[in-house]
Amino acid sequence: MVDNNNNIGASGAANHDEDGAMMKEQDQLLPIANVGRIMKQILPPNAKISKEAKETMQECVSEFISFVTSEASEKCRKERRKTVNGDDVAWALGALGFDDYTAPLRRFLHRYREKEGERISSSANNNNENNQDMANNNTEDQQQRILLNHPHIQRPNFNKGSSTTGL
Repeated sequence: MVDNNNNIGASGAANHDEDGAMMKEQDQLLPIANVGRIMKQILPPNAKISKEAKETMQECVSEFISFVTSEASEKCRKERRKTVNGDDVAWALGALGFDDYTAPLRRFLHRYREKEGERISSSANNNNENNQDMANNNTEDQQQRILLNHPHIQRPNFNKGSSTTGL
């Protein structure tokens, strides 16, 4: 793929962002602590990972993400869209020959969207219940104001020590 910005890849010393400003290499890479944490999850508890292994993996995963994202972005550009979504990433994985990852990603996206729908629906229901509670409270407040301001209702007079009520 041709790089029109004369950028040096993730393994190079510098790169330019969309505005042409210089970016440090570490700003283009995933944080090494996150990479190390992901690597440790698959290894036995007593296994150690060298700094060199973490840095190598950091370069690889960052380059992989850039590679897939670039392909998804190109698809969006051709379709005159500005937002890359999960379906675009799944398509890019397939287009780049990573077919083994496409189906699991699509399953994940499906489950994620179901959960998001449930969360939004639940949030909307809670908001409706809260709005109903507020409406009920407002009705009660209005009723209390009406009663307190009613001319035939005598309110207690706490200043004089007597608390008579009645009509």
